[in-house]
Amino acid sequence: MNQSNNHVVVMAGGVGSRFWPMSTTDFPKQFIDVLGCGKTLLQLTVDRFREVCEPGNMWVVTSAAYADLVKEQLPDIDSEHILLEPCRRNTAPCIAYVSWKIKARNPRANIVVTPSDHIVLDQREFVRVINSALKFTADSDAVVTLGMKATRPETGYGYIEGDLSMACPSNKEIYRVDAFKEKPDLETAKRYLQRKNYFWNAGIFIWNVNTIVNAMRVYQPAMAKTFEGLLPYYYTDKEQELIDEHFPMCENISIDYAIMEKADEIYVFPAAFGWSDLGTWGSLHDNMKKDAHNNVCIGENIYLHESRNCIVHTTQEKKVIVQGLDGYIIAEKNDRLLICRLSEEQRIKDFASE
Repeated sequence: MNQSNNHVVVMAGGVGSRFWPMSTTDFPKQFIDVLGCGKTLLQLTVDRFREVCEPGNMWVVTSAAYADLVKEQLPDIDSEHILLEPCRRNTAPCIAYVSWKIKARNPRANIVVTPSDHIVLDQREFVRVINSALKFTADSDAVVTLGMKATRPETGYGYIEGDLSMACPSNKEIYRVDAFKEKPDLETAKRYLQRKNYFWNAGIFIWNVNTIVNAMRVYQPAMAKTFEGLLPYYYTDKEQELIDEHFPMCENISIDYAIMEKADEIYVFPAAFGWSDLGTWGSLHDNMKKDAHNNVCIGENIYLHESRNCIVHTTQEKKVIVQGLDGYIIAEKNDRLLICRLSEEQRIKDFASE
């Protein structure tokens, strides 16, 4: 496989503020150092693909409002590879735009599409899985989605039902998809966990550029017509002006509904490399190193006494002392402080807006 044809597309337009007070709609979680490691989730995402594609084949699609943040955090990415959406239209128009632009210069491109705000703990296994999937899609009409092997009855993720009765002849780790499932209730999630052929949908897709463009032409002809019509203007001074004009007219639809649930050649690659989409403070607590009392501390000079099952994220304070708490979030950023039960974190957005 020619790695020069490998391209990675990072979708970084989300506006989530689930990690308030660190993240806000003006500064969403992909642009913050959630893990306290000195790098933002966006920077960590780009770093984990450095063994997959050449630096010049990295792309970021984001909101026009976040253009400066992306350029500041990823100064090595060519400005032509930072695509700016004038408005939110979900993932299908985002993927269509970048796919036609890539195809304009490399009709043999092999593409990975990934969110910008997930974590991966086993980098070596992650790279192995991605490269194996890219080899599979390079010369086929297949669309591959990564399915994370479920470790608990999770109600916060969508699921992929795979047909494990027969693996693909050219890659014994890849199977056909039977169905995509919405986020389940707890009882349904427990059944999925028992059946072993249900996987968490990580939202990471692999395909070659002709496969996704042709799928768009078949299943989203209006959208395909829009971006195909802009072919003469990609990489020119007119591109952004025309995107600003035509992008808002695209249907607001996810790639799952637009393509994945309609196309025939859809496959799942079951994988386990320590993945999380970090959708909540609770998921961050689950994925970080804990002390003997199940506490997670992110920041310097944090001292916990008679406390357990807490997460403390205080990277700007000189000294923090917590005593007598069980199952709490303690987090600060600039002039904002949060002290909240982990079990009540779904209400944080309501608190923050008051």
